[in-house]
Amino acid sequence: MKYSIGKTALVIVDLQNDFVREGAGMEVPDARATIPANQRLIAFARENGVPVIYTKFLAGPKRTLLWNWSPQIEAVNACVRGFKRYYPDVDKVLDCTDIIDEIYPQEGDYIVEKYGYSAFHNTNLLDVLRSEGRDTIIVTGTVTQICVEDTVHEAFHHQLHVIVARDAVSSFDEELHNAALRNFEMKYGAVMDSDEIIRMFKGA
Repeated sequence: MKYSIGKTALVIVDLQNDFVREGAGMEVPDARATIPANQRLIAFARENGVPVIYTKFLAGPKRTLLWNWSPQIEAVNACVRGFKRYYPDVDKVLDCTDIIDEIYPQEGDYIVEKYGYSAFHNTNLLDVLRSEGRDTIIVTGTVTQICVEDTVHEAFHHQLHVIVARDAVSSFDEELHNAALRNFEMKYGAVMDSDEIIRMFKGA
């Protein structure tokens, strides 16, 4: 399939302090290894007028069904708006819901807040994509088999073309991570390394 850079947006799922940083409430250690790939894709997107869209998972304000399946999260105030936590890998106290400093949003970027797994569920993400005239998304972030997967599935059902950046997504479970990537490639869209994505668009 041939993709158009003028029809593409970059969607970065939940690369926020309480997933990525050491000591995070929902720490995904492998997410830190994906930072360089995300930085490359973000730089390429900004250089080429591709909208950069960040999602942020927020807890609450009321209990939802999600917490029945993640009871360990509540006790440590994970992803609670305004809650600050010390992260030893950067030796800073930071807002746990904020996007990590290494890829911090710039003026003109979008931030979509969500209370569930999918970046589309009860958010304005689809409206943002339509307003920008985009029918293709490059998806990065964490967790591969949870929020990334739910976002990819819903994008597909909205008739969006999906490219998952293999080296820019992460999980706490390698087996589930690999299974999700295989499923994406079989049924939902393309799975490519970040450098491969960049080369593809440069050659288009």
